Amino acid sequence: AVSAFGVSPNPSVTKSTLQTTTGIKPAFRKDAAVHSPLFRDPTLVRGGAVPGWQAYNEALDTHPLTAKAFTSLVGWALGDLLAQIFIGGGPFDWKRFITLSMFGFLYHGPSGHYFYNWLDSKIPGKDAKSVAMKVLIDQTCWCPIFMTVFFTYLGLCNGDSFATIGNKIKTDLLAACQGSWKVWPIVHAVNFKFVSNKYRLLFLNAVQVAFNMFLSIIGAGK
Repeated sequence: AVSAFGVSPNPSVTKSTLQTTTGIKPAFRKDAAVHSPLFRDPTLVRGGAVPGWQAYNEALDTHPLTAKAFTSLVGWALGDLLAQIFIGGGPFDWKRFITLSMFGFLYHGPSGHYFYNWLDSKIPGKDAKSVAMKVLIDQTCWCPIFMTVFFTYLGLCNGDSFATIGNKIKTDLLAACQGSWKVWPIVHAVNFKFVSNKYRLLFLNAVQVAFNMFLSIIGAGK
């Protein structure tokens, strides 16, 4: 049967031989799938099991800033896409979609790259105290700064005056931070404890798709 796949059977090893020596039928042996000629080389599974995963890892190693910028672009684009389709209703707002996607690319990815590298260099541990300190700094210092930049960016893209942008920040900054404090302390605790620095933004963007839906709705509010 295996010859149909271009694999020549080993005449020296028969079904009865395998069953006699191991006491387990070949199809049910733990290593059967790994060593079967019908499966990929086990050394290639890590890089090839998910299409593009190996290339993405190489990009994180060779061009981390660009890779993380594109990671955030996808995360923000997907978050607003889902928000508009399932929550917003009405015609699709392409300007809003492009604006938020570019915010992920221009600011969220690059700033996250530098901020988390800096934070991990200053507090390198993964013990409870180190994780708690990282979460505290992230949510009390970085979160308000991030939200302020977010609202300023949206205002500038919409052509708003600085007075209007200032009023928007005064009105919505606390609500945005409170929304963050309900979700992100737990997410960041998991992130800082179990996720390596290399994949921090990938993990955050996976979770942030839902949170970006929340931000896109607040950002589009009048």
